[in-house]
Amino acid sequence: MELHEVVPDVIDEVPEYVAEVAWSPDTRVDMGNELTPLQVKSPPTMFSWPTEPGALYTLAMVDPDAPCRTDRSVGEVIHWLVLNIPGCDVSKGQVHAEHIGSGPREGSGLHRYVFLIYKQSGPITSPSEAYRPRNSERRIRWSARNFVRDNTLGALVAGNFYLAQYDDYVPTFYEELHANDP
Repeated sequence: MELHEVVPDVIDEVPEYVAEVAWSPDTRVDMGNELTPLQVKSPPTMFSWPTEPGALYTLAMVDPDAPCRTDRSVGEVIHWLVLNIPGCDVSKGQVHAEHIGSGPREGSGLHRYVFLIYKQSGPITSPSEAYRPRNSERRIRWSARNFVRDNTLGALVAGNFYLAQYDDYVPTFYEELHANDP
């Protein structure tokens, strides 16, 4: 995370644990490995991080590199936000921002997609911000640090990240993303 500057661009220090995040046994997040936008178009289905009995967790997935790594004027972009996760069972959490896969713009280079797992001090019943639909305009200029502060989240328990860049699937990604725009 330090080599790829996730610390300090997104978080202040490397979390104690690595979150295991995967779509399949062959498609896993591995501390900066490169995955294709097609591989990560759907939400991951396999998760693991250290948990405490009865504790709730928040999962945030952000891209700090919008529109590109050298011009991060639009990032952080929130790609997925799930609150009140019991243990590692993300499917039982409250989706606050639906999953959006990776869609780096052509010529924008590699983007970092960062998964952050925070322990909550209790249930989050009224998040500090409105629900974020799949609309991309409502996802920009998000801040993990601000969300943690505004919702009094506990410690960063675990994290992980992958890299992705533009490929032939990205135009399809944007068509699907904007299919329901008003």
